[in-house]
Amino acid sequence: MPDPRVFIIRHGETEWSLNGRHTGTTELPLTANGESRIRATGKALVGSDRLIVPGNLAHIYVSPRRRAQRTLELLDLGCRERYPWNPDVPPAENGVRCAARIVITEAVREWDYGDYEGLTSARIRELRAEQGLPTDWDIWRDGCPGGESPEDVTRRLDALIADLRAKFHEGRFGKGAGWKGEDGSGPNDVLIVAHGHILRAFAARWVGKELRDNPSLILEAGGVGTLSYEHHSVEEPAILLGGAFVVDVVEKEEARKA
Repeated sequence: MPDPRVFIIRHGETEWSLNGRHTGTTELPLTANGESRIRATGKALVGSDRLIVPGNLAHIYVSPRRRAQRTLELLDLGCRERYPWNPDVPPAENGVRCAARIVITEAVREWDYGDYEGLTSARIRELRAEQGLPTDWDIWRDGCPGGESPEDVTRRLDALIADLRAKFHEGRFGKGAGWKGEDGSGPNDVLIVAHGHILRAFAARWVGKELRDNPSLILEAGGVGTLSYEHHSVEEPAILLGGAFVVDVVEKEEARKA
């Protein structure tokens, strides 16, 4: 059975993500294409023999922004809990598959862009030139005036990572690991649905990388990343570049046909 994992999912496409505009607190809906692609992601990656096994999710963190919450809905995890932002909508249209608690948290809201909210990087450089500031602006090093610095983001993410590991991952390796509700030890994976910059920063801090060094990570709109550990140790966090779940799917299909 696999070691505990954290799946990070960036919300689907919006008009501003298409245009490269920095979107923090502004509420924007997903585009029609964004919704369609998230539904496809759910069909491809969510299932008992897929990358994200709903029955092995112990906890779900979601951003306060509606675009992230809508993304979680479209993944169709089969959650037992009603969505906190929409409690009147019955959950689990296709049957309950996931017993994870869903929590809206400011810890995974997007980087606060402050004065740069709604601006493209090109416009930010122009603005800084007009203000007599260096134009080689880098959010990872410089942060945003009126918003958050890399140190601000590091503090809130480090607190979340420490809490997540203590609650859901410590002691969850080997015989202590849960898998699809087996072994009586419960699930151990965590899902985070949030935004581009904050999830890239989360991945960097997961492996102890300083944000000011620019983590050089990319997560496209609707993209999915996986974080885990090396050597079955909570002391050795790692970014999982590729898993073998596709092979598992093919092998099970071949066994069924045999």
